[in-house]
Amino acid sequence: MANKLTTRQANELHKSIIAYLASNNLPNSTLAMRNELALDESTFDAPAAQQYETLLAKKWTSVMRLQKKIMDLEAQNAALHSDLQNLLTPEQPINALAFHPIYSSIATGSDDATIKIWDHDFGELEHTLRGHTRAVHGVDFSTTLLASCSSDLTIKLWDPANNYRNTRTLTGHDHSVSAVRFLPQTTTNNLLASAGRDTVLKIWDVVAGYCILTIAGHTGWIHSLAASPDGRAEHKLTIAGHEHYLTCCAFAPATAHTFLAALAGGMKKKAPPSDSAAFMATGARDMTIRLWDREGRCIAVLEGHENWVTGLVFHPGGRFLVSVADDKTIRCWDLGKEGRCVKVVGGVHERFVSCVGWAMGSAPVAGEGGEMLGRRVVATGGVDCTLRIFAG
Repeated sequence: MANKLTTRQANELHKSIIAYLASNNLPNSTLAMRNELALDESTFDAPAAQQYETLLAKKWTSVMRLQKKIMDLEAQNAALHSDLQNLLTPEQPINALAFHPIYSSIATGSDDATIKIWDHDFGELEHTLRGHTRAVHGVDFSTTLLASCSSDLTIKLWDPANNYRNTRTLTGHDHSVSAVRFLPQTTTNNLLASAGRDTVLKIWDVVAGYCILTIAGHTGWIHSLAASPDGRAEHKLTIAGHEHYLTCCAFAPATAHTFLAALAGGMKKKAPPSDSAAFMATGARDMTIRLWDREGRCIAVLEGHENWVTGLVFHPGGRFLVSVADDKTIRCWDLGKEGRCVKVVGGVHERFVSCVGWAMGSAPVAGEGGEMLGRRVVATGGVDCTLRIFAG
């Protein structure tokens, strides 16, 4: 076997062994080793040996301690991996999920009228929030609040800093409320958008508790909401093109504009950096995903799902789009390769996949070009009553 120690390390080890043998009253072994190594009393005397008496024992104890730590960490890692693959099962199908923008919390809303708060790092159920009287269809976090909406026609606000106490209930919708989204703003996150089966979109001031704007125009059930990064709420454009009801939508982040502009091809001018609503994606019951530019032009149709598309989320780096559908699959589309489907994950849910989300909290990771991307944690919820976490 090749010598793994340097000359200096080998000498230190030999002296430690000799000192250890001498301190444990083993003179014959000590003498034999001295003779073998040519370390007599003139070269390695008793006072020098005393400095090495406890060194071998200390090193051995340190090795054992480190080995135990490694075994404990391996066991903990195995347990966390198992928990992250399949968190505790709610009692009813999951309709919506939302990651906290900072902490490792994820909220789910389900048909049992509850909201559950999980720690996705440890796979633990932290809170079960009760207050709604019918199915919860939408949840969303701001930095300070959690909002939920339900078939009971209400929107509820919860305070994470105060053990998720229900701080306010907003009423005003005339039918089931399907979606809620906090509107991003530069100075405050006090505005909340909601929409539902009553065909209107409402903007709320969550501090005052009042509806400050009602936007009409739809003629049918509004299933999904997406907020552009600028947080503006105004009617800009009507887009049509799907062959069946739309079920989900998502604005593309600025990091995706380069890839989508290449897909658009015929755009006369590039979207300015300040145009936060330059592109968006929609999914529908026609089993397709469509990508649109800011002029309402369909720039690509992504086909591959075999049932209703139910959820969409862009990768923070902008190149990829993740979708889920009632065909029980999760699909990843590469916008840098003309929207080609590059990954299909099946078999993770036994029934329809109803929602998908991407953690945007702390601990960013570096992308291929050195840019800092969002945390690599994706969650999906399904009609099979399970919440799945994918970490990489």
